[in-house]
Amino acid sequence: MASSHGGKKMWCVPTLDEEYVERMTEVVELYEQPYDERLPVVCLDEKLVELREDARPPKRVKGAVYRDHEYRRRGTANLFMLTEPKGGRHYVRVTRRRTAVDFAKCLRFLAKRYPDAITIHLVMDNLNTHCEKSLITAFGVVEGRRLCGRFTVHYTPKHGSWLNQAEIALCVMTRACLARQRIPSIDALRNRVVPFWAQRRRDRWTIDWRWTTPHMKDWVNSSGT
Repeated sequence: MASSHGGKKMWCVPTLDEEYVERMTEVVELYEQPYDERLPVVCLDEKLVELREDARPPKRVKGAVYRDHEYRRRGTANLFMLTEPKGGRHYVRVTRRRTAVDFAKCLRFLAKRYPDAITIHLVMDNLNTHCEKSLITAFGVVEGRRLCGRFTVHYTPKHGSWLNQAEIALCVMTRACLARQRIPSIDALRNRVVPFWAQRRRDRWTIDWRWTTPHMKDWVNSSGT
């Protein structure tokens, strides 16, 4: 189980305006709802990963691995992180890019994981591809709108990415799978991160989110908003 960070000094909020407070309140109150498998709350976030290949093969000496500082750039890849904090279900989708079609395919993948859900509450930021138009572009009007209807979307406020619990999952994965590693290809990246989350699903790994409504109200009141 992972815990959320709890100190607002870690966050940079340019303006705590009415829109920010409204979106923050919506997300926090959603997180406080009792767990219901028919109404899963899933957080989505994305991460760019640089692909790098060793310029020379690493050398192993007495159990230690020595790697040359030089490397070759092999482009980039994108990770879609899909995490259900209370249900312990987490998925990662590895793509070459993060286009509207990539996003649409990601939501189709997610919808298939929850066939019996009344609705899937989806928390994400307001990126220009995070909209119904992306689904229509990928699948056409009828299917795109049908798929969009599977979700109830909750956008985090601008500069409010810390409210997205998928960020916590990405940080955990980065430390466990990607830190100090050179990953030369998109296949190598997929082979590293997909099994990691498969194991976490088997373990029913959850996130202990501790930023509650009282904390939020205290913060808003102290800011004079």
